[in-house]
Amino acid sequence: MPRLFGTDGVRGLANSDLTVELALSLAQAAAVVLGEGSIADGRRASGRRPVAVVARDPRISGEFIIAAVAAGLASSGVDVLDAGVLPTPAAAFLIGDIGADFGVMISASHNAAPDNGIKFFAQGGTKLPDVVEDRIEAALGAPKLAPTGVQVGRIQRFADAEDRYVLHLLGALPHRLDGLHVVLDCAHGAAAGVSPEVFTDAGAKVTVIGADPDGLNINDGVGSTHLEGVAAAVLEHGAHLGIAHDGDADRCLAVDATGKVVDGDQIMAIIALSMKERGLLREDTLVATVMSNLGLKVAMAEHGITMVETKVGDRYVLEALNERGLSLGGEQSGHVIMSDFATTGDGILTGMHIMAEMARTGKSLAELASVMTVYPQIMINVTGVDRRALPANEVVAAAVMAAEAELGTNGRVLLRASGTEPLVRVMVEANEQSTADRIAHELADIVRDQLAL
Repeated sequence: MPRLFGTDGVRGLANSDLTVELALSLAQAAAVVLGEGSIADGRRASGRRPVAVVARDPRISGEFIIAAVAAGLASSGVDVLDAGVLPTPAAAFLIGDIGADFGVMISASHNAAPDNGIKFFAQGGTKLPDVVEDRIEAALGAPKLAPTGVQVGRIQRFADAEDRYVLHLLGALPHRLDGLHVVLDCAHGAAAGVSPEVFTDAGAKVTVIGADPDGLNINDGVGSTHLEGVAAAVLEHGAHLGIAHDGDADRCLAVDATGKVVDGDQIMAIIALSMKERGLLREDTLVATVMSNLGLKVAMAEHGITMVETKVGDRYVLEALNERGLSLGGEQSGHVIMSDFATTGDGILTGMHIMAEMARTGKSLAELASVMTVYPQIMINVTGVDRRALPANEVVAAAVMAAEAELGTNGRVLLRASGTEPLVRVMVEANEQSTADRIAHELADIVRDQLAL
């Protein structure tokens, strides 16, 4: 059987792949695994029941899924604090802020509204390593905790959750944003309430789009996967920049004053150089994934910054940060982790630090982003294929080797089976777009032919 957990929790079509029954069972299993060592006959040795923070993005299915998760936890002797609709990084922060035992976020991030997902966080607000997720999956078939009487958990509203998160973000701001005008695209998602408030409180002039969630319109033509809207709004309003979140606001992409996209790699370059200049980039090292543009590595080397590469997934970036006590890492997609302030990617925090650097230096976003030359890149998502067969296919492997030989040091090739969707991603970088396009399409055709279902 395929592994239930993907690169970012358990995700699928709500009420089909991700059912109420599965959500309930996952919560009960998580109570056993994440409460291990804390639960004794349903209670801590101190007499206090374990506590979990739960939150969700505004998609409509989140309403019944969070109810199932809360029921599963409470029926296992866990007290539940329901933070309502908040970004994923807010949930992670709140777990550590109040000393909760663990937490759960209900979101499918950048996916369309019919999908949903369940992400678990450990004590301190960190994502779970694979081995712990495997233990939760194994516990689905094991006996559940079944306390009675006073040992049953309670479900309560986390009344000041948003206020705590807003104050945290403002406290992490290195420079006020007075004089800067930003367009915020909240993707009709979890950032719709918090993000405009924080940027306004920080001194920025804020124009907001994509901030009217109705449960069905999350990521629908807006947000970090549809940057044309924020680019048009920046030009229309004469703003200094635009910032776009995804559905759960754990990522941030930007556009400059001309509407040109500034991606996660360029954002990391800006923040890394700022932190190095201010003596805050520990070991002068940036952590990024294998998907990051070759231009990022070149730019970092030119400024004396080492780049460590990980597998795709912000939790792998976080693991590398924690192993060496480093301070900055992220993904091209806009997940940026600033470990001094957060345990996961935080799109609002990232956007604030981009603008703080603009305010500190007096430079435009385009000037700051010019530190990095982006190598032409193309990504093709090949659907209708058996992604699990990719590693063992010799024809595909030979084609990749031939492409790498052709590119030499002027580019690279990466084939990767998606951890959250049924497809294989083909990525090619080259010093010319035409070369990248040709090689990528040739490889995509081979993948489609060799791995067809």
